[in-house]
Amino acid sequence: MSNNMFIPKEIIDKMTNDKKIRKAVVTEDFMIFFHFYFSHYIKYPTADFQKTIITHLDKNQEDLFVVAFRGSGKSTIVTTAYPIWAMSGKLNKKFILIICQTKEQAKIHMNSLKQELEYNSLLKKDLGPFKEESGEWTAESLRFTDSGAKIMVASIEQSIRGLRNNENRPDLIILDDIEDMSSTRTRHRRDKTYNWLKSELIPAGDRGTRLVAVGNLLHEDSLLKRIEEEIKEKKIEGKFMTIPIVDETGKSFWPGKYPSEIEIQNEKKKIGNEVAWRREYLLEIVSDFESPIFREWIQHYGNLPRPNEVTSVRIAIDPAISEKSTADCTAMVVGICTNYGNTSKIHIHPIIINEKMNFPKTIEKCRELNNYFRKEYPNVYTTFYVEDVGYQKSLVQTLRNEDGFLVESIPTNVDKRSRLSLTGGAVSDGRVLFPTCGAEVLIDQIVNFGTERYDDLADAFSNLVLSVVHSPSKNIGFF
Repeated sequence: MSNNMFIPKEIIDKMTNDKKIRKAVVTEDFMIFFHFYFSHYIKYPTADFQKTIITHLDKNQEDLFVVAFRGSGKSTIVTTAYPIWAMSGKLNKKFILIICQTKEQAKIHMNSLKQELEYNSLLKKDLGPFKEESGEWTAESLRFTDSGAKIMVASIEQSIRGLRNNENRPDLIILDDIEDMSSTRTRHRRDKTYNWLKSELIPAGDRGTRLVAVGNLLHEDSLLKRIEEEIKEKKIEGKFMTIPIVDETGKSFWPGKYPSEIEIQNEKKKIGNEVAWRREYLLEIVSDFESPIFREWIQHYGNLPRPNEVTSVRIAIDPAISEKSTADCTAMVVGICTNYGNTSKIHIHPIIINEKMNFPKTIEKCRELNNYFRKEYPNVYTTFYVEDVGYQKSLVQTLRNEDGFLVESIPTNVDKRSRLSLTGGAVSDGRVLFPTCGAEVLIDQIVNFGTERYDDLADAFSNLVLSVVHSPSKNIGFF
């Protein structure tokens, strides 16, 4: 990108010779501001997607979320140049808050900002002075004496409640890669990041505060993926941009840097890692771990079978005995089994139990499920399946002593991962089907087994499916 090619020569001449004209132009136009003051970053012709990002930041006030391939220039535009222009240009922002994932990353980003403000002589001359005030020029914040504006860089590890710059709450919040593979590995950590955004970060702003984020899609349930879905469903307002290195036809999104397939392949060879290439450049969601069940195997049904089509109802339980916050959950997964000649299936019922409960509550929940499904499917057996090990034996015995209960114990001669692996064939070829809504946590535990904090539902699911393997009934066995 050459700034001389982007900005007409006559404008460059006037801007170079007249500071007043120069300041009037750059404060009104982020595109010219970027190409004029940040030309040292510009090595290739500006891509269309980069122009779109810059134009949107300038012309619109809605929230913006950018997922783009590594080396696309997104961070230079959004988290380095834009905060400076938003403060010194026509937007006249007074308190800009930039959030990184860790304190170390926040310090690195602050140093990058200081580098521009201290050593970009033309920027400093035109839009300064940028001076420290009362010790505010630190690793975390910069204060500008002339405008009274402030730029603060923090991490998600730090508390941001009640932050103000004089009377101003943050009026521009920028998120810079606040997720990584570790923070998206478990639902617990994904929920923690999401809840932090909704309950702490966004309320730290004010009416009219703009949220801008750059990052990558590291998980189907990551923060940016959740935001993308909320925008699609019109739950929130905002623009979401996804820019891989090539489009679906293989055409380069940045022809100035990658004009042909040769440059694309050379970049791939330089990376030398297929997973990193797919995740960081093609923006595919790829796990670091080999799961026994892959998300693309999961198939859904539209409606549950009619009662006259059902051959049995099976409820698998993985019980826990504590209600403490650190304890496992008691999991119950219900399968509605059918058999049509040579085609037999298990429909996972959307009633899925995943709660912390003690022994009496577990018994009561079993009673509720037994009564419900015996009424829903009165012509077939409703049977509970519980592992034949340790504390769970007492649950088997207690339920057997209840009127109207059918209970089977399941042997545990293989480990949890192996049991889940044994269900893979039935899942991949559609013999086990999932509801379109209601089984999200179960599916997460299945496809991310070994990385999610809890695996109780996945274990109950395995026992449910494998109970069919050991069933003596020919009507419901299909493995």
